[in-house]
Amino acid sequence: MTKTLIIAEKPSVANDIAKTLGGFTKHDEYFESDEYVLSSAVGHLLEIAVPEEFDVKRGKWSFAHLPMIPPYFALNPIPKTEARLKVLNKLIKRKDVSTLINACDAGREGELIFRLIAQNAKAKQPVKRLWLQSMTPGAIRDGFAHLRSDEEMLPLADAARCRSEADWLIGINGTRAMTAFNSKEGGFYLTTVGRVQTPTLSIVVEREDKIKKFVPRDFWEVRAEFVCAAGIYEGRWLDTKFKKDENDPEKRAERLWSKAAADSIATACRGRQGTVTEESKPTTSMAPGLFDLTSLQREANSRFGFSAKNTLGLAQALYEKHKVLTYPRTDSRHLPEDYMPTVLQALETVKDNSNYHQFAKQIIDKGWVKPNKRIFDNTKISDHFAIIPTTIAPKNLSEPEQKLYDLVTRRFMAVFFPPAEFQVTTRYTEVSGHQFKTEGKVMTNPGWLAIYGKEASTDADKESNGNGNLVPVAKGEKVQTESVSANGLVTKPPARFTEATLLSAMEGAGKLIDDDELRDAMAGKGLGTPATRAATIEGLLTERYLIREGRELIPTAKASQLMTLLKGLGVNELTAPELTGEWEYKLSQMEKGKISREEFMREIAQMTQIIVKRAKEYDNDTIPGDYATLETPCPNCGGVVKENYRRFACTKCEFSMSKTPGSRQFEIAEVEQLLKDRTIGPLQGFRSKMGRPFAAILRIVRDEEIKNFKLEFDFGQNDESEDGEGVDFTGQTPVGPCPKCNAGVYEMGLAYVCEHSVAKPKTCDFRSGRIILQQEILPEQMAKLLNDGKTDLLPGFVSQRTRRPFKAFLVRGKDGKVSFEFEERKAKPGAKTKAAAAEVEGEEGAAPAKKTAVKKAAAVKKAPAKKAAAVKKPAAKKAPAKKAAAAE
Repeated sequence: MTKTLIIAEKPSVANDIAKTLGGFTKHDEYFESDEYVLSSAVGHLLEIAVPEEFDVKRGKWSFAHLPMIPPYFALNPIPKTEARLKVLNKLIKRKDVSTLINACDAGREGELIFRLIAQNAKAKQPVKRLWLQSMTPGAIRDGFAHLRSDEEMLPLADAARCRSEADWLIGINGTRAMTAFNSKEGGFYLTTVGRVQTPTLSIVVEREDKIKKFVPRDFWEVRAEFVCAAGIYEGRWLDTKFKKDENDPEKRAERLWSKAAADSIATACRGRQGTVTEESKPTTSMAPGLFDLTSLQREANSRFGFSAKNTLGLAQALYEKHKVLTYPRTDSRHLPEDYMPTVLQALETVKDNSNYHQFAKQIIDKGWVKPNKRIFDNTKISDHFAIIPTTIAPKNLSEPEQKLYDLVTRRFMAVFFPPAEFQVTTRYTEVSGHQFKTEGKVMTNPGWLAIYGKEASTDADKESNGNGNLVPVAKGEKVQTESVSANGLVTKPPARFTEATLLSAMEGAGKLIDDDELRDAMAGKGLGTPATRAATIEGLLTERYLIREGRELIPTAKASQLMTLLKGLGVNELTAPELTGEWEYKLSQMEKGKISREEFMREIAQMTQIIVKRAKEYDNDTIPGDYATLETPCPNCGGVVKENYRRFACTKCEFSMSKTPGSRQFEIAEVEQLLKDRTIGPLQGFRSKMGRPFAAILRIVRDEEIKNFKLEFDFGQNDESEDGEGVDFTGQTPVGPCPKCNAGVYEMGLAYVCEHSVAKPKTCDFRSGRIILQQEILPEQMAKLLNDGKTDLLPGFVSQRTRRPFKAFLVRGKDGKVSFEFEERKAKPGAKTKAAAAEVEGEEGAAPAKKTAVKKAAAVKKAPAKKAAAVKKPAAKKAPAKKAAAAE
């Protein structure tokens, strides 16, 4: 008897399928029943291989082998999941397996994961496709009853392969070409580029350039208070003849650009009578559409500060683990036209929740679920529909999961509610030939806004002039100008991107899109897809092209340098978001069978050749760009120091220094501090020639051989003075007492050291790093550790193993060793508490940390790219550190 092999994308989905279909016996890596064998991948198991002759493990990448456009794309197993791939290969090759079912996630990546597994195993069996919209048992059974044919899925498979191969070609060739260009003068300066990553970065850098170049302008607004029989109201002057100036968006009808003009209007109107005309009309506001992934990520970022990555993870858990939301990786904000019965079932489930009961009941009782193209429209759905609640009630959700579920559920109910209704009044008050405008808005029926706690204005509100109401003015009544003021204001620069606004810009290929209709028109022409945008933003953060400050995303000097390089080389293909948006549109057209795979890949290969050719053939010494002129003078001659593409150089003498010592990009503020103080640090994010991260102090020191200053690393590890004696800390104040011998502990290089540990003879070995797992330990915290035995809760540690940030206290043991102590959390009922201490290791090379059940601390890996660490200038020692290295 033959069987069908079902391959899911992850084990949890395989478990759900096994429970739903029933009759399975569990084996080590798979399930089996009379009809099926069931197993899963664990995400991607294979990746495109780098041809062996091009795979440079160490040393420099050169232009010699570029461009790399292989005749076919060989695959390599991903090492950490190779065992799972072997299991699937073995199951595919079983003689009794006659059919394969692709049960990977219903999207482009899920299709690719399965196709590569089948290709690797040389599978010859016919294939069917399970396409799930939600993970409820009913949806799984329905999916198996309506399996899709392999022929139907071939266009999606082509688009999936093209996306993967295009990203590989642009990423491998672009990264190696730009790295080779930047490493021409020595060293290894890794410069990553990507088909979607780099155009996304260009949007953020362009905005930052506008902010830097923005020149604030003073303007004035004239405001007046008017007295009528019913009370007082305010109005703002405006120019009734104003016309919008496309060349100057700062010009507005209410703005005056000279104080004299504003004062003149105020003087002319002060104490005078005014004549009132007004218009009052009803308006309505429709509920926003249902969520797709991008709009959900934007809303969650705006409301809760969730990153796009976190929102996707939460939505995936609510879909896959809790089964309370439909498939999240969707780009549709509509539902199928035959989905009304399912919507009513979902509302019945939602109605049982006290938070939503009255609203869900109202929708059901009043029959508000009916055909409506704003909600039910088959033409607006491709593979997946909008994110809505399922017919399963939520249980045991975490706080962030509950917040996201609530966001989706309230939006789901809101679309069926009637519009909110308002009465909008626009009043014009004319005084001495000048017009003042006043607006009032009163909610007369909350409609869908009731779901968010809004209520209609009451008579009491109207009497108290609340909620935007205006005091009434009788027809023909004259009003008195009580007071007039000319208020001086300043224009503001454009706002920096948040994840919410960047997601919107990615959706519109660089254009911020808030209008739903315009968003639909741009559908398919954005940067990336809803499923990949979060990963793109996270990739830019990981590569230190962007940093987060609060909710803002700020490009680093490394990002600006890359944009300068690409524009200087004329590689517009990687800097123009619109071009990448067109590529994404072509992929979506391929999914519909309208563009061939061969045509798309031919164009990508041509683009790859152009990128490499321009980098290879560029022969100028520098790249044109918008470079900084430093405020701090040259340390050698006092001349002006200017930035160019590769260096900071004096315009009067031979002094210059690299912009990227140790493959780490300088920020302008850091260079200013270094030139001023002759030292900076410790800084993180440097990399050795072998690619290993390290932290160091940088100094500029006089070199008598070249008769100028040069840049050096100072690792702070020298324990001797110039004459071979111990270090003399005269003039320095100790941070605190040594926990081992009670002598003084001082700052020295990258460490806090006991004075006896650097004395001759050495009688103590206490030292602790000034940077521990990317958290700088400031002197005041070290003082608390030494004096009180414990620091404050420090928020900036980053796990070396998981790369996740964490908070901890540093505590001092009786033996003088420094350990972590973690914040107490409320234990769940029945949970056992664990000891939470782990020995920590400083950046300056203390003894290795021992493993514990909780954490393992290790050396710092990455740098803060925005700001230099704020540290005190070290006090003068008789012994400057000797272990320095040229930082060129």
